[in-house]
Order: sequence, then structure tokens, then C-alpha cells
Amino acid sequence: MAENVYFCYESVNNSCPKIIYPPMIRNLLHIVFVVIIVITLCGNLLVIISIAHFKQLHTPTNYLILSLAVTDLLMGGIILPPYMVQIIETCWYFGDVFCKIHLSADGTLYTASMLNLCFISIDRYYAVCRPLHYQTKITTYTAGIMVLITWSVSAFVWFGMEFLAEAILGKDYYYENVACVGQCVMLTEAASTISSLICFYMPALIMLLMYQKIFHVAQKQAQAVHSIACSNVHSENSTSSSKKERKATKTLAIVMGTFLLCSTPFYVCFLINPFINYSIPPVLIEIFFSITYLNSTCNPIIYAFYYSWFRKAFKIIFVGKIFQAHSSTVKLSTD
Repeated sequence: MAENVYFCYESVNNSCPKIIYPPMIRNLLHIVFVVIIVITLCGNLLVIISIAHFKQLHTPTNYLILSLAVTDLLMGGIILPPYMVQIIETCWYFGDVFCKIHLSADGTLYTASMLNLCFISIDRYYAVCRPLHYQTKITTYTAGIMVLITWSVSAFVWFGMEFLAEAILGKDYYYENVACVGQCVMLTEAASTISSLICFYMPALIMLLMYQKIFHVAQKQAQAVHSIACSNVHSENSTSSSKKERKATKTLAIVMGTFLLCSTPFYVCFLINPFINYSIPPVLIEIFFSITYLNSTCNPIIYAFYYSWFRKAFKIIFVGKIFQAHSSTVKLSTD
């Protein structure tokens, strides 16, 4: 006896097949996604409140971290809930227009995360490799320009790509031979290639080159510190400042590494799939795509593990001391 075949839209021709999971699996998927969304929202909201409230954290580096936390917060609040429904139902039920908006917003936030990390690597480059020029080159105004470029470029590339790709580039093999009603995917090969290069591979290459240079210089600095006896206060302060910058750089490098680790499998498949007639199993691509969202959840956990200022700020917020007078001037750890 043949098994029943279900479709996203039973009365529509060329409807996508629908998988109906057993209740236990559906409930497990709901729990997993809800936990991820809650951790993502709460964790990144804590980062945003901490940097925005405490004056000691009003630095160019932290403004870039704030921008990154905003992208992660929006990812958890706007992108993940519809994606959760799509994964559990195995169909897209929100219509073509919202599909384009969702894909555009998703791509915009992902690219904003990538560019934020790229600019953070530039910030760390000046902090470690050009410390004498750091105060003049990386200012609050500079950080504001970086954030503006991050969001404007990301929105322009993805909303333009999603809404104009079909009109400019036409329909390709996927649209003609693979696509079905009930999906929400970017359809053109050219759009996939261009977006991959602009939004992932090029920024990733810049970050890797920056951090390679940073760690090379940091290693030399560490050797110099060990070879020179630091006997006066100025030398001690200089050494302490250097150690602080290297620790911050290491922490942000871990953030970048986590991002690349979560994103690389999907973007490799995303780039090559159109050129091998979409032969990569959709389930595998969906798994890799789901992993990319975990980055937004991981960042606040990394901050909590490595930054004592984040842990102290969390305690102040949690117990309600943030509402006390002059709480914004509380001294937080500087490491």
C-alpha cells in the first residue's frame, strides 16, 4: 500500500511536497527553536542595554559590538520565528511578497553581522598594530560611519538583489526545473554567486588577513614584553594596556571564528549548488542554513564567558540596580 503524499497546497499545481512530522518531533523542534530564540533575544538585549547604559562602555569598539548585537537581536526576533514555522511545517505559508521581504531582511542582517565583524577587525588592527594612531583614527565618529556603511550597504545589496534580481537577471534553471509553490528561496544563479562573494567571501578574506596580521604583531609584542624589565609605572601601565587590547582582540577573534564556523558550510553549498544542477540534498542545505542562525545565539555567551564587564553589567541589570541614580557611572571591569 502506497504511503500518502502530502503537499503544501493541495489544490495548486506544482505544489511542493509537505512532510508531516510525528508529534514528538514537532514538539521537540518547537522547544529547540523557542529556546534558541529566547536565548538570542535575552542575551543580545543584555549586551545592548549594557553598552547603551553604562558610560564606561561608550567606546568605538563597543559601539561596533552594539551594532552587532542589534543585528543578532533582530535576527532572533524577526527572522527566526517565520523560519521556525517553515522548518516545522516544511512549507512557506506567508506568501511571495513576505518571502522576498523575509529573504531581504535575513540577508541584510547577516551581511550587517559580517560587515560589523569586518570593521571590528579593522578596529582591532589599529588597537594592536598601530596603537599610537588608534585614538586619532578610531573615534566615535569613525565608529558611527562604520555602522552607517554597514547597515546601508547591507540593505541596498539585499533588498535590491531580492526585488530586482528576477527582472534584471531573468529566471534560471532552478526556477524553470526545480522550484515549486510553497518554497521561499533566492532563485537566480547570478544572484547566489554575487551575494555570496559580496556578503561572505570578500569580508571573510579581509577579516582573516587582518587577524593574521594582528596575531603576528601581538606575538612580537608579547615577546618584547618578556624581554624587557618593566620597572616604572609608565611601563606597567603600557604593558597592562597592551595585555587588555590583546585579550579583547582574542575575544573578538573567537566571535569572528564562531561566525565563520557557523556560516562557511552553508555558503560553500550556496555558491556551488547552482553550478551542479542543485544536486546537494535540500535537507543538508537546510541543516547548514539553520546552523548559521546559532551564531546570533552564541555571541552573548562568548561575551559572558570572556568579558567581566558583561557579567557585572548583567548582575546590575538582573537585580534592578540599573534603575538607581547614577547607575550609569558604575565602574565596570576594564579587561
